[in-house]
Amino acid sequence: MSDEMAGDTIAMIEKLVEICREGQIGYRDAAEHTETAELREFFNRQSLERASFAGELESEAIVLGEDNPERTPSLANKLHRAWFDLKQKLSGNDAGILESVEAGEDHAKKQYEEAMHSKLPLNILNIVERQADSVFAAHNKVRTLRNQYKSAA
Repeated sequence: MSDEMAGDTIAMIEKLVEICREGQIGYRDAAEHTETAELREFFNRQSLERASFAGELESEAIVLGEDNPERTPSLANKLHRAWFDLKQKLSGNDAGILESVEAGEDHAKKQYEEAMHSKLPLNILNIVERQADSVFAAHNKVRTLRNQYKSAA
């Protein structure tokens, strides 16, 4: 693999790692704010899965030569977190939490779609596609839950 292709691949991997770390934090925060056991379990499960995804991608970046993958939340994540906290304080309900989680999932879905259409090596593309399937399923589940909780409110 050329240095340029490796650099592009590492950059894409790092974007996805950031998205996974943001999802990990977002789901963990959602689990802390919900009063519903079913949602807390789902959010915690998703948080752990996103942490696993980030670790898997970081390992691939290291194999490609990245010696210290970025692990700190982005400014966008910090702003989303502040918005999440404010919205939770104002609404205080699970429908509001699910709306915030869905916004994060919309962003994750978009990033995974972009990655699947980029020129990634086959082994990494296979990882990304497998993770994307799970991200898309979580997105759909969150949207369904949001609709249920919104109509029940």
